Amino acid sequence: MSNLNGSDSPKIHVETPPVAPSAPSEGHHAAASGGIGGILRRWKREDLIKRGSLGLRGIALLFCLISFIIMASNKHGDWREFDKYEEYRYLLAIAILSSLYTGAQAFRQIQELSTAKQLLQPRMAAMIDFFGDQIIAYLLISSASSAIPMTNRMREGADNIFTDSSAAAISMSIFAFLCLAVSALISGYKLSTQPYI
Repeated sequence: MSNLNGSDSPKIHVETPPVAPSAPSEGHHAAASGGIGGILRRWKREDLIKRGSLGLRGIALLFCLISFIIMASNKHGDWREFDKYEEYRYLLAIAILSSLYTGAQAFRQIQELSTAKQLLQPRMAAMIDFFGDQIIAYLLISSASSAIPMTNRMREGADNIFTDSSAAAISMSIFAFLCLAVSALISGYKLSTQPYI
């Protein structure tokens, strides 16, 4: 009789070809490199923000100093002296105050970038940057807007070196305002990314 199991038949062993390891999917690869890549992108962004903020404050300092120097030297005798007008004294006072603030902030940021040590706690520094930039920017635009009408009235009567110097000082204050307004936006971003612990 024949064997129904087929145990007498020779066994043939067929090898399957080796399977190459499958390539990781796109999502898996992105997740694996996303951690390190994300950290590097964040470091680059933070470095760009620090340098951008320093650059804006440096430019604002330059504009404030120019405004201060032009207005302080705007003495041409008779009615053409800045200290006879309250608006111009206010512009000069704010130019001095903003020069001191932006100079101190620029010095602090240069020191922090060069030594990699924080003078203040990061949260406190972010709050001082945010509120200081906003207050000084407001004062700059306030002083410029108070001096513009006076200068326009004087230019209607006579356009001379006194009114030209006043207009130059006002325009430098407006440029300083623009730099500090953008710096305040950056400071607001830095403040919003601070941990609340």
